[in-house]
Amino acid sequence: MTTDAETDVFEEHRPVLLGVAYRMLGRVADAEDVVQEAWLRWSRAERSEVREPRAYLVRVTTRLAIDRLRQVKARGESYVGPWLPEPYVTDFGDRVPDTAERAVLADSVSLAVLIVLESLSPLERAVFVLREAFGYPYAEIAAMLDRGEAAVRQLAGRARRHVEERRPRYTVDPAERRDLTERFLAAAAGGDLEGLMSLLAPDVRLIGDSGGKAKAPLRVLESADHVGRFLAGVARKGIADASLRYLEINGGPALLVLTGGKPDSVFQVEVRDGRIQAVYVIRNPDKLRALTGV
Repeated sequence: MTTDAETDVFEEHRPVLLGVAYRMLGRVADAEDVVQEAWLRWSRAERSEVREPRAYLVRVTTRLAIDRLRQVKARGESYVGPWLPEPYVTDFGDRVPDTAERAVLADSVSLAVLIVLESLSPLERAVFVLREAFGYPYAEIAAMLDRGEAAVRQLAGRARRHVEERRPRYTVDPAERRDLTERFLAAAAGGDLEGLMSLLAPDVRLIGDSGGKAKAPLRVLESADHVGRFLAGVARKGIADASLRYLEINGGPALLVLTGGKPDSVFQVEVRDGRIQAVYVIRNPDKLRALTGV
């Protein structure tokens, strides 16, 4: 039987465990399932064998997430249209007081980075997340994964090169990103094509994720003309009984659109050199359930 003290220990580390699992899986529901399984393992663990609870719990969570990733890849599940990670509300609160640490955590959970992480092997992804997002030493990661330290360093190097080659290579002031996000969404909501075109980079891309369960482009839209005209067309049709909420999603400002009080879609933009470089639209209802009531 798990004591109150042991329950408190688990709850203390739950945010870290959920953070590891989400970065590994890109899906909030799957991450929560993994953390729940980690709780069951913790409740049955022989206490004399647990010298450091946090290390034990992160190791268990990481291994469970690796197993879940391997199962998904083995099933070879097909997905209708472009895939985006499930939106994750990132409010680190007082748990991450340091600005630099907050920036690292926010970047490691950004939609752009998580999209790249999907192309890594489960082991590469685990090593990258533990090293780059949470700063674990190679020796500790090796112990968690039952691998030699040299092998872990090789995995880390390969994963880092892969991510750096594909991730956006620019930084944006959060205030500037928020301002551009609000101006973009105001222009989009008003069907202001001229205003949209002034904000979009010439090679902007719009990635819409519906999973075939809602209306969204089934391919990536490219160029300011295509993206601007698509958004202006959506605005002209309108959304019945819509209300809007700004949230911090995956480390950056985003707009949650609700219809009848229920999540309908999430919009987020990527900014570079004062222009919008990418527009992410998540409409798959399965990925929006966790935003109900936020």
